[in-house]
Amino acid sequence: MSDDNALIKMVEIENRGRALVSCRPLKAGEIVLKDSPIVLYSAFPLPAAGNYCSHCFRTISPHSSTAVCCPHCSTASLFCSPECQSVALATSHTPFVCQALTRLRAADSPVLQHHHDRHVQARFLIAAYNLAMVSPSVFRLFFHFKFGFSVELTSALLAKDKLNAFGLMEPFDQDKERFDYVDSASDFSNTDIVVRVIHDLPVGREICLSYFPVNLKYSERQQRLKEDYGFTCDCDRCNVEANWSDNEEEGEGEIDQEDEDMDEDADDDMGADLETTECGMAKENDDFPHAYFFMRYMCSRDNCGGTLAPLPPVDARPSTVMECNVCGNLSNCEEMDGNE
Repeated sequence: MSDDNALIKMVEIENRGRALVSCRPLKAGEIVLKDSPIVLYSAFPLPAAGNYCSHCFRTISPHSSTAVCCPHCSTASLFCSPECQSVALATSHTPFVCQALTRLRAADSPVLQHHHDRHVQARFLIAAYNLAMVSPSVFRLFFHFKFGFSVELTSALLAKDKLNAFGLMEPFDQDKERFDYVDSASDFSNTDIVVRVIHDLPVGREICLSYFPVNLKYSERQQRLKEDYGFTCDCDRCNVEANWSDNEEEGEGEIDQEDEDMDEDADDDMGADLETTECGMAKENDDFPHAYFFMRYMCSRDNCGGTLAPLPPVDARPSTVMECNVCGNLSNCEEMDGNE
């Protein structure tokens, strides 16, 4: 994509670091980024292999007629088809990976005595070091390190994985917490990351991703961000909700006059400044994206907590169909508006 046609660009924001901003007005549902992961690894605890393909990560049915095992580590690593197995043996499941996972899964492996988090870290390091050997140029491009087994490199890799990785989740289950699901794409793109804007954006607006389901309270979000990612969020929504009490976030408790005035002003601002499309998406001025705004984008399915985004526009016309990023449920936003 040439610079003239670019939808987004990378910029440096003071006190924030690198960010992506829009190069032109964006419509609700537009796909602004699609990319494939450089490193993929399982989050299953050892020694489990899981019921998914070790290469493309699709779920493998117990009755699959095409599933095959690794010829070296047997049922410890499964593949959904001979094609996936062939590609994996030359890329993601090399003899190095096979031998490393076999040792980690052994009954006398000291790693098995550690917490699940250590199992995941071990899987990641195996995948990262394998990338360095299979494709050194890609490894240096992404990790900015010279390859060589060392404590320093291992520490740097673990830090990057903890702060900059995205998770691919299992298919939605009402009894489990999930955030983002693996698409059932017909090609090998089911592990790609796809970013769609949930509402219209003006030129120069930062593209932001929610680290958690958008219904989490301000205090919960800030605590998890500090503990898991080491920073305090000061996005527009957090700046507004920083003045709310937990009771106010739940719609309970006494609201003092100052907060009441703020809410009234907010309602006025939203009514006056938020132009919307037929699907109710914020159009130009969306400087007030707090709970009132986000409730429109919450999936109504029980125990889901996902975020709704309109499907991509067709012939420049906005879609009225909203898709949940967790359970994949589709709903018509015209029907949603009618139920409000």
